[in-house]
Amino acid sequence: MKKEAMVVCPQPEAAESGIDILRAGGNAVDAAVATALAQTVVDPLMCGIAGFGTAAVYLPGAQVHEYFDFHSPAPLAAREDMWEHLLEGETKDGFGFILKGRVNDIGPQSIGTPATLKGLEAMHQAHGRLPWQQVVEPAIRWAADGYFVRPGMHAFWIDEPTMGRVGNLERLQYCEDSRHLYCRPDGRPKPIGAPLRNEGMAAVLRQIAEEGARPFYEGDLAQKMVAHLQSLGALITHEDLARYQVQRNVPLVGRYRDRTITTNQPPGGGAMLLEMLNILEHFDLAGLEHNSPAYLQTVCEAMKRATIDKDRNIGDPKFFDVPLDRLLSKDMARDVAEQIRAGHRFNVERVNPGAPVPRDTTHLSVVDADGNAVSLTHSLAMPSGIITPGMGFLYNGCMGVFDPRPGRAGSIRPGKSRFTSSCPTMTFKDGELDVVLGAPGGTQIAMGVLQVLLNVIDHGMEMQTAVSAPRFSSTSNAIDVCNRIPRSTTRALEAQGYAIGRNPYNYTIGWVHGVQMQADGLHGGADPGRDGVAYRLRMDPSR
Repeated sequence: MKKEAMVVCPQPEAAESGIDILRAGGNAVDAAVATALAQTVVDPLMCGIAGFGTAAVYLPGAQVHEYFDFHSPAPLAAREDMWEHLLEGETKDGFGFILKGRVNDIGPQSIGTPATLKGLEAMHQAHGRLPWQQVVEPAIRWAADGYFVRPGMHAFWIDEPTMGRVGNLERLQYCEDSRHLYCRPDGRPKPIGAPLRNEGMAAVLRQIAEEGARPFYEGDLAQKMVAHLQSLGALITHEDLARYQVQRNVPLVGRYRDRTITTNQPPGGGAMLLEMLNILEHFDLAGLEHNSPAYLQTVCEAMKRATIDKDRNIGDPKFFDVPLDRLLSKDMARDVAEQIRAGHRFNVERVNPGAPVPRDTTHLSVVDADGNAVSLTHSLAMPSGIITPGMGFLYNGCMGVFDPRPGRAGSIRPGKSRFTSSCPTMTFKDGELDVVLGAPGGTQIAMGVLQVLLNVIDHGMEMQTAVSAPRFSSTSNAIDVCNRIPRSTTRALEAQGYAIGRNPYNYTIGWVHGVQMQADGLHGGADPGRDGVAYRLRMDPSR
């Protein structure tokens, strides 16, 4: 294979930062951290230094293959039953609960413990090559010098609210600093192409570049954050920040056809992904017409079964006994496949189901010239709408996905992390790295990653084709399709009794970004549903 490196992500500015770091001699971890920090600046509703994430790191020369899981725990002041009396419903796709007053969805009580900054620092400290200051510098430049509103950003900003959930424009308008940064004087979001600069975040990042994450978790930045948040009634305390620890985990490992699949541990979405692959391995998907009615029905029933098992069984393993052996059992998968083949339809239960909600999150995939790789997904869950005056970054809204009913896998507990469908994943063929991929997209992340893997493995697609193919999903009893699935296909499914949800967007249901290793070099795929790019760097063989 040629000596090449690649960065794939939904933001050209962030990918450019990662490539610059690789060109400067950084490895995949340096590039991933620089890209992620840049993303927190140039896609401020999708991710942030006060968000959460999960990242796969593969360094074959050092025999390293591990996950850095920096999930956002519920504050220590949270209580399992504190919102039980406020429950009104649940989103149709399972991406959160609708409460009276929307206290879990926007505002100070929606905030979980910020985790992203500490996660990125931990990755760099463990495996980075370049100095920390050099890796942070690109993000500082974007904040200080500016960037502009991209089409994908603007589409997300103007998405209309549904079924009692908070709309993204309301999140932009929630506090004065956010309105100043992202809205026009009349409250409308700034238009596509409008310049954006964030001096407050540039100042925070400069201090972080010099002093690391410590001021953010234990020093003067923490003091400023907690004082402001508590003045608003937030649950976050100094203890939440000071006690926060990044988890380093071994991958979950599965097999599908001739590939080894590695993905993340609970409360991430990796177990869902492997369960679906185990079920679908019992079907000749290559023999079915791609995206035909029979294909959709088969894959969607596997999706529904994995969704049911996730709702019942997957939570933070520090607080809930996750039965991974059963969920990932090949025998169970065979039984489920037999049920699907016999015509059984699984029933996904929801409490007063409302409409799905817009989903934030972002992703990056990096491979360097030495074959090191990172797959990193990070998010704000849905932004809380709050910026501490002068600091420039939005806090996460991670409390919105916790189940307000006590005694369940997803119930609130102090210090507990919520489930996330995020599943940064790698595949290996004959012991060699084959694919690096992941996606943003809320509950649809695992469904998007699944379909791209099926496209590559079963249908022989190259990566850009695989991420561009029309997608579908079933995280409820309906089958949701993007608008490029023909109506003749959905009419055939409706004739069999399925409810169909047609998304007006042509590219939706996860936004997968990946890299594929082939004999002629690296092939990148940037999902057309975002503003993304796959940037390649050809290395000088004399170096």
